Amino acid sequence: MSEQSSQVSQRPVRIGLQVQPQHADYPAIRRAVAAAEEAGVDVVFNWDHFFPLYGEPGGLHFECWTMLGAWAEATERVEIGALVTCNSYRNPDLLADMARTVDHVSGGRLVLGIGAGWFERDYDEYGYEFGTAGRRIDALGEALPRIKARWARLNPPPTRNVPVLVGGAGERKTLPLVARHADVWHGFGDVETVARKSAVLDERCREVGRDPGEVERSVGVEGDPATDGEALHDLGVTLFTVGVSGPDYDLGALREWLAWRDEKNRG
Repeated sequence: MSEQSSQVSQRPVRIGLQVQPQHADYPAIRRAVAAAEEAGVDVVFNWDHFFPLYGEPGGLHFECWTMLGAWAEATERVEIGALVTCNSYRNPDLLADMARTVDHVSGGRLVLGIGAGWFERDYDEYGYEFGTAGRRIDALGEALPRIKARWARLNPPPTRNVPVLVGGAGERKTLPLVARHADVWHGFGDVETVARKSAVLDERCREVGRDPGEVERSVGVEGDPATDGEALHDLGVTLFTVGVSGPDYDLGALREWLAWRDEKNRG
């Protein structure tokens, strides 16, 4: 068991579902969210894009934060959030206010997932400057303290310390931002990749005087929980998110991960 794994051994396993808002009408999305909550999922995410990421590029698609406001009213128990909000698309102070509002509407269930942005079509068609990856990450680093400062000035403030989830795995720029600002780090990749990136994050946390165990580890998953889940959990990962796309939103894989979660948490 890794140092990170031992540090978070008391944190329960959680399962997320990313309901990708593509290739489906909104009633189908709403039904998928309701079914996931009924099944016992811990977090339901969407994503922050303006067009489908795969499949028919001109297919059905809906906007992220408007949807989160609707989910805040339509759900009762699950946490909700974007996996992840693109920092480039909204002024950081406005985003802080949007997040605070959804936090209140949901009764304190919002997770602020945020990243630097990468999908060039979104930028081009909606009139944002794409620039360079380095500049987008720098802008994220500037935005994160502004968001927290705005939360402190809002009346009323958020209902809780809204968890900040930062997505991305760049070792030179992104992981240092995670170490300084995030409650949750979300990444993708196989077990070896997650192990390497998580070890780098541990070091970045120590460099800024932070306990690495304070940052929950989150990973997008596709495989068998009995193998991939166990290996990732041994690395300290405790939030596992399954992605599903429209039009059908098949929750079969999600149910397998939920059963594995329940077995792990009972143990």
